[in-house]
Formats: sequence, structure tokens, C-alpha cells
Amino acid sequence: MVYRLALLVLLAGAASLVVVPMLYVRTAYNTSQFQPWDQPVEFDHRHHVRDDGIECLYCHSSAERSASAGVPPTAVCMGCHDEIWQQSPLLEVVRRSYFSGQPIPWRRVHQLPGFVYFDHSVHVVHGIPCERCHGDVGSMPRVTQVAPLTMNWCLDCHRDPQSRIPDHRPADNAWDASVRMIFKPVARDRRVTLLTTCTTCHR
Repeated sequence: MVYRLALLVLLAGAASLVVVPMLYVRTAYNTSQFQPWDQPVEFDHRHHVRDDGIECLYCHSSAERSASAGVPPTAVCMGCHDEIWQQSPLLEVVRRSYFSGQPIPWRRVHQLPGFVYFDHSVHVVHGIPCERCHGDVGSMPRVTQVAPLTMNWCLDCHRDPQSRIPDHRPADNAWDASVRMIFKPVARDRRVTLLTTCTTCHR
């Protein structure tokens, strides 16, 4: 009986060495999901999006043409704030950045591992709404990561994009052709032909 119990404990310990790390990497503690980040400027998306009607791509314009959505340069902020709230103490960091040429040290909220390739432009130009991955940023006083951004989460959408984004897809008869056209040739003349092949995200 003692030997059986010892064997069971050893097997459970060995299994936990595999299972526990797999569970941990999916927890919000590891993925930073719902983690509020302090930023150098108290930028309230609710005011800019809901009150002023500013679209995501006005500030994050590089999302349409590059892999990174990027943070807008301070000149974009000053395009408006050169005219309004010029003396507000809340904007002191913005003014200092603009006149010194030093970027504002924003803290990145959505961070994928270095071994994952993600191209914003591919998703944006094919009608995937920002809210699909970033949540309703327009209702957030402080931006937090609402999606887990795990491999399974991405694959769920890649396996069945039509059901995930029904209002933002091309016509049904064009969808498959569109999906196959969005990826360019990658290294050594290999082509990504399906949204779920490893080389789609791991290049």
C-alpha cells in the first residue's frame, strides 16, 4: 500500500511539472490581462473617443500600413492641444515632449512574445475591428488588456474568422480568396496558405 501511494505521489508530481506551467501561462497573472498600467500622462480614451469622436486610426495611423500600430508622435497630440488646453498642467509632459523632441515614455499594454509575428495592417485592411482584440477602449478611463492574447485565443479566430467577425468580413464568396491573399511570401519562398499554419505567426 505504501509503495502504491509513493508511486501515485511520484506520478502526480511528474504530471504537475507539465500541467502546472501550462496552466500558469494561461492565467491573467501571466498574460497581464485586466492589469491597470500607470502612464506618464492621464490620457482618457473615453473623452477622446466618445466625447470628441476621434477614430482609433487617427492616432494609430500606422496600423493600416505596418505590423505595429505604434504610439502616435507627440505632434499628433499637439495638433489639437496647441489650440485647446494649452496651459493645462495635465498636459505638461506632452508639451515638454513636443518642444524637447523626446518621446513620451508610454508603458506598453498589449505585448506579444518576441517569437510571435503579428501584423496589424493585415487585420485592419481586411476589416477586423480594433475592438476584436483590444476591447471597447472608448469606454476605458485607463487602457487594460481585455483579451488573453494566448495562442489558443488567436487560433480560435483564425480557424473560423467568419463566425467571429460576422459584421466585418468580405462577401462570403470572396472570403476564402481574400484570406489567402493577405499573406505575402516569407523566407525561402515558403508561402503561408492557411491561417492556422505555424509560419503564419512563427517566422
